[in-house]
Amino acid sequence: MAENSKDVDVVEICHEPLDIGKISSLVSTSSAGAISTFTGITRDNFAGKKVVRLEYEAYIPMAVSELNKICATIRNKWAVKKIAIFHRIGLVPVEDASVIIAISSAHRGDSLAAVQFCIDILKAKVPIWKKEIYEDGSTWKENRECNWSQPT
Repeated sequence: MAENSKDVDVVEICHEPLDIGKISSLVSTSSAGAISTFTGITRDNFAGKKVVRLEYEAYIPMAVSELNKICATIRNKWAVKKIAIFHRIGLVPVEDASVIIAISSAHRGDSLAAVQFCIDILKAKVPIWKKEIYEDGSTWKENRECNWSQPT
């Protein structure tokens, strides 16, 4: 399928604000005709409540391990060149990015499909937890996609 080198996959869990330009540049290569991205940002509302910020926590060693597994799965499914997955933890204000995924490929179909798969699997399997802070309180949110919290 694609290149199979660790140096073309970049995964990071960080407290700093995420920069789409910098992250996209990590996957740029002369052999790629497409770079597809996903940026998840903090919106100002949920279910009629005013959101003032999000707070993320992660079990970082396991989260990084799971993100690397996602990269390997993507490489087995699609002909991609480079992958970058960044997730912010700590406080994330409204309009700031909490997750950015960038994937390059020779043609758009592979990178578009890989980005969609990546965010869906990230939300289902990676141990990162989100707390929504409202004007009138807060609540920890469960990802609908998360399979470890589903009743058996």
